[in-house]
Amino acid sequence: MQFMSLQYYAVRNTLKKLGGFSRNLRNEVTKNSRYYFIDTGVRNALINNFNPLELRNDAGELWENYIVMERLKYQEYLRESANNYFWRTYTKKELDLVEERSGQLHGYEIKWGKTKPRPPKEWNFAYPDATWNLINRDNYLGFIV
Repeated sequence: MQFMSLQYYAVRNTLKKLGGFSRNLRNEVTKNSRYYFIDTGVRNALINNFNPLELRNDAGELWENYIVMERLKYQEYLRESANNYFWRTYTKKELDLVEERSGQLHGYEIKWGKTKPRPPKEWNFAYPDATWNLINRDNYLGFIV
């Protein structure tokens, strides 16, 4: 029993789970979750990859993990109450992070590369009063600090 408690504690303090956001169950995926490592060093150890970012094929995933975790820490530091999700449709449109705070929805797409994506039309149609923002290497500090 004590081993199970230790195992639960280790997993609980290693991963952060975000569920899927939906108000239209017919078009949106909600049964899947995304998991983020609180410490990306643990992630790197599990996959045995400590190469510099320029030599990695998972730089985008590491970047997304970093931004999401730092944003959650930012919310906690400011005592900002928010429900956090990701959003995905069955047609593979997605947002990396959705914050629901003060009755407003805020969608974020997190990109490591220099691409300039647009908000998914499905997001704008389903949630016309929601915001959408791109978070990248040029503007991330204002998002997490």
